[in-house]
Amino acid sequence: MKRAVVIGAGVMGSGIAALLAGVGLKTYLLDIVPRELTAEEKAKGLTLQDRAVRNRIALGALERLKAAKPPILFDQADLELITPGNIEDNLDWLGQADWIVEAVFERLDIKRDLFAKIESHRAPESIVSSNTSGIPLRAILEGFSPELQKHTLITHFFNPPRYMKLLELVPGERTDPAIVQFMQDYCDRTLGKGVVLAKDTPNFIGNRIGVFSIMHLIRTMVQEGYRPEDVDKIFGPALGRPRSAVFRTVDLVGLDVIADVTKNMFERLPNDPQREFYRLPEFMQRMIAQGLLGRKTGKGFYKAVEKDGGKVYHVFDYKTLDYRPQEESEYESLVRAKGIKDVRERVKAVAFAEDPAGRLAWKSLAAMICYAANLVPEISDTIYAVDNAMKWGFNWELGPFETWDALGVRETAERLEREGQQVPKLVQDLLKVGESFYKRADSKRLYFDLSGSYRELPQPAGVLILSDLKQAKALVKENKGAALLDLGDGVACLEFRTRMNTIDQDVINMIYTALEEVRRNFLGLVIGNEGEHFSAGANVMLILGVAQARDWQGLDRVVKQFQDANMAIKYFEKPVVAAPFGMTLGGGAEITMAAPRARAHIELYMGQVEFGVGLIPGGGGSKEVLIRAMEGIPPGANVDLLPFVQRAFETIALARVSTSAKDAKRLGFLRVDDGITMNRDRLLADAKAEVLKMHQLGFMPPQTRKIKVLGRNGYGALLMGIKNYEWGNYITEHEALMARKLARVMTGGDLPEGAEVSEQHLLDLEREAFLSLCGTTKTQERIQHFLSTGKTLRN
Repeated sequence: MKRAVVIGAGVMGSGIAALLAGVGLKTYLLDIVPRELTAEEKAKGLTLQDRAVRNRIALGALERLKAAKPPILFDQADLELITPGNIEDNLDWLGQADWIVEAVFERLDIKRDLFAKIESHRAPESIVSSNTSGIPLRAILEGFSPELQKHTLITHFFNPPRYMKLLELVPGERTDPAIVQFMQDYCDRTLGKGVVLAKDTPNFIGNRIGVFSIMHLIRTMVQEGYRPEDVDKIFGPALGRPRSAVFRTVDLVGLDVIADVTKNMFERLPNDPQREFYRLPEFMQRMIAQGLLGRKTGKGFYKAVEKDGGKVYHVFDYKTLDYRPQEESEYESLVRAKGIKDVRERVKAVAFAEDPAGRLAWKSLAAMICYAANLVPEISDTIYAVDNAMKWGFNWELGPFETWDALGVRETAERLEREGQQVPKLVQDLLKVGESFYKRADSKRLYFDLSGSYRELPQPAGVLILSDLKQAKALVKENKGAALLDLGDGVACLEFRTRMNTIDQDVINMIYTALEEVRRNFLGLVIGNEGEHFSAGANVMLILGVAQARDWQGLDRVVKQFQDANMAIKYFEKPVVAAPFGMTLGGGAEITMAAPRARAHIELYMGQVEFGVGLIPGGGGSKEVLIRAMEGIPPGANVDLLPFVQRAFETIALARVSTSAKDAKRLGFLRVDDGITMNRDRLLADAKAEVLKMHQLGFMPPQTRKIKVLGRNGYGALLMGIKNYEWGNYITEHEALMARKLARVMTGGDLPEGAEVSEQHLLDLEREAFLSLCGTTKTQERIQHFLSTGKTLRN
């Protein structure tokens, strides 16, 4: 694919266009032509025939993409690949497209009218897809040519397309299987999506089950007198659900969108036994009539209220139909659940509890898992597709059938029978041959198939799962904080296992162990893991404890060990590839930059953020950011180094964090030739392939070299900027001290301009500054505040 057209420049359409541009597709974004001028357009003297007016909707979408927070674009430069237009003047662009995406309003007549235009203008072999969230494809395509039907399917992205993993791929009766296979692979590898094949039924898999779960909870809340904040507290992380829980999720999606989805399901599912749950409660109809639609209108189930110079959130009371302060409730089962790490054990503990939280959890979970079991094979032929849809589309930790297993299938079925509820046939069939929907046999993962037997869970080619390798006895070495695993083909993997994958003494020790093991027995090393984030950085709690104990020799020794470990990675004789993703901060960024090559997931939030806790990077990060800022300067070139040093200084002093892997390249945390993987599931396999490629090409470690520094003159220049910020009250006195310490490192210390120093010289300066800041009261206060609140302190 080289070119795409997205028709519909709303939130979804523009988000899809941003995603496609982000992977390098030349993308045309089209919408309708406005019929009236705005006041601003009239003031400019524009007419309805001016291009700026005719393309107003698409142009406005590009402006929203540019300003979106969090960013929808991977890189602002991606906008250059998006061309705005309209469906009257630019239908000829359809003939240039390899892929045409329809993302217009959810009305069948509008979609069919648009598909008539697409049919008459598209190129013969182009792929056409609808982003409908629930209208059956057969209804959209009825009466259209077999040629169009052969090349058309549904690609249902979840909002926002950049961040939500799920893409439901729904072929029609006449869709060419080769096109389905191509799109499944393309959306997986190139767009980074978790692709689920769904059947052409109303609202497919994700919304069918997810919206039922929400509506069942709302009905139960009203019937049994729970409050919205109670429901959100219960159906949040304690039950493996996102922090947005139920009503914050509804506010995020929009009450109007929920209303449209439920209306569609009520009308199109006349034989669904649970159809009544899709009838919108009267109080929600009133909320919609009053414009209380959620985040898009500033008010929904929650609204922000100013209080004591900050914000608190009031909640909509469905009894009084007005907002009120939230009320706190304590549930014994939720208190106990906080101490249970395993989500499966946690869900069972809450659902089987006898308190109000347990009763609501059981009633709603039981309804949801029974509903899901009764929908197979109507909506999908496999249970794992259903589970993946709910995990990837609604951010649940456990899908419906994984929830059955967590609760205990037989135990749950027996309880349902005691309560007079019908046990789904699929569950009855399972219990004839086994006790769970998923199980392991040796190193294989099996799932219960509709045939009535267990089959091996399919794993796409190019995916490595560390938990499977552990089952296959791939463990080479381990300690409490890290492990070394055999990835096969002569490649090892260093895996962090600490909380938030923070860097501590165990991790440092395992770095040395891993390098020695690889030196003897492997071709190369991947540094990666399957945590929520690559690494949140150094364990600042330990740093604070050592600093408060005033064990400066001990702290110096640990920091020196970490610096030496990163230098050992950098100059190791065999290929080392870091595989960062998510939060890659502080020490995590230092390890990544130490590796000769990185293979990063596109969602990479990487930065040296030590200033937030009153420190500077101490494991080689200051040195490495400086070196990378000057890497593009040819040897011996007569270039003013100050702008390069200033850029490196500001990157650290302003604690800049990348918003994507592309942005990390712009900031200098990644190099231009570092690879980017779109699908997180493929990251470790891609990093392993990178190691093997480097080995095959005859990898040679980098040569040590001297770094030219600005010395005293450069320090004076940076000091002037620091003073200006301090005099303008932009930074505190302690922040000025931190900045001076950093400036001394970045300019090489008390040396003449142009002096050349070793990396070790900069590391020594870095370590000295790090230790001296640890000894200050204000830095210790910053660390303590961060540990207590998770927020930075400006003291």
